[in-house]
Amino acid sequence: MSETIAGAPPPPPVAVPRLASVVVPYRRTPTGVELFWVKREKALAFAGGFYAFPGGKVDKADAAVPVRGASGQEAALRAAAARELLEETGVLVAEGAERLSPEAVTALRRALLAGESPWGELLERHGLVLRAEDFPAAGRWVTPEFAPVRFDTFFYLVEVDEGMRAEWWAGELSEAAWVTPAEALSRWEVGTALLHPPAVHVLRVMARFGSREAALAELASPPLAPDFIARRIEYHQGVRVFPVRTATLPPATHTNVYVLGNGELLLVDPGAGDEEELEGLLEMVEGLVAEGARVKAVVLTHHHGDHIGGVGAVTARLNAPLWCHARTADRVPVPTERLLEDGEVLELAGSPPQRWRVLHTPGHARGHLCLVDERTRAAVVGDMVAGVGSIVIDPPEGDMGEYLRQLARLRDWPVTTLHPAHGMAIPDGPGKLQEYLDHRAAREARIVAAVPEEGVTLAQVVERAYTETPAFLLPIAERSALAVLLKLREEGRVREESGRYFPA
Repeated sequence: MSETIAGAPPPPPVAVPRLASVVVPYRRTPTGVELFWVKREKALAFAGGFYAFPGGKVDKADAAVPVRGASGQEAALRAAAARELLEETGVLVAEGAERLSPEAVTALRRALLAGESPWGELLERHGLVLRAEDFPAAGRWVTPEFAPVRFDTFFYLVEVDEGMRAEWWAGELSEAAWVTPAEALSRWEVGTALLHPPAVHVLRVMARFGSREAALAELASPPLAPDFIARRIEYHQGVRVFPVRTATLPPATHTNVYVLGNGELLLVDPGAGDEEELEGLLEMVEGLVAEGARVKAVVLTHHHGDHIGGVGAVTARLNAPLWCHARTADRVPVPTERLLEDGEVLELAGSPPQRWRVLHTPGHARGHLCLVDERTRAAVVGDMVAGVGSIVIDPPEGDMGEYLRQLARLRDWPVTTLHPAHGMAIPDGPGKLQEYLDHRAAREARIVAAVPEEGVTLAQVVERAYTETPAFLLPIAERSALAVLLKLREEGRVREESGRYFPA
């Protein structure tokens, strides 16, 4: 991504949340409770690669399913909860379910997934009745405004009896299993399981499970979630993200500010210039300080406006020094205390402590930096990749050859989860980096094919090689095409004469 450009359309409106239901299945064991969690397929547009609990959006047909003890939206939400639970785990919770053999439940699940009949008809055919009491409410969460897809999600806590067999089938899920809350939280802490705030809250509550009633009360009252929206997003321990609205390139609307550390803190890329946006960020950071944390420094990945818009206000309010690369420092209107160089380590005291390796990754910007956590290999990658939109390489600041070399370097480091400046965390870091390399190679091949023996102008290259690109993005495509042509010229594969490009 980069700053917005002239002629770009206005940012898209905030997405309207869709109704959704999530079930937290649990069972009691001699050593405590276990939860059945699932991992969403990494290719899914929403929360791909994250661990969660069975659930999904409410379908229109769910409103027609009768639920004893509930009506209207409450009934539709529970009908969706029961349906998603069966689809994703094979667990059937309904009056009369005890009469069905495991084979019959499996057949019902297959029929539901195949769409052979509506959910309500399948229930009626087998003499099953959904009951509100089987799905006690366990909280509500709304996806924050920065997400392109949002859900208004109602949670339900469901105890799974011994006779119910939970199992996952390949499809939208890549794995699922029974897990203790302590084990799940341990994986979140070391970065091997990415979680959204609702799942973290559920696991913390269930880790101290005493009774269903007490758990339900605590689940329904999460801390730091006004209007059901989490104010602290921590995909894994010690990596908090606070998206702020910035003048960035659509379809992105926000730039992620990262707050790293479990005691000492680094604040990465405060990009918002708007006071209201910054106030929310500063309130969150000051809340952490009130709990015993200390801001060690503000760090910049690079100098673009959607990454530095609030740097002056933030460093002044928090009395924090600024750290960045020399080629960023010379273009930021705030004095830099420490110039960061490739290979050095930023140590953060805390429980546990963190060590962030600095990587100088030019290509998008000459002073671009990434930070890689030495313990988890998670990487804060600025504008190397994006969770939404694409990355602009704009000469002379942008250098396509260098950018591709740095993508490969990150891939081979190796890294695990990528935390980009725009969009959600990317669990399969090496896979995403390879995807970017493959995409750029394919685009380069199209540009090479667009340069005939008789020569072409830059505009003609764009016309031939970017046929699928929306009109408002053509100025950006032209800059990227120029970056590729300059790379090809350096490699001796094209030559340029009087503004026209020829095969070398």
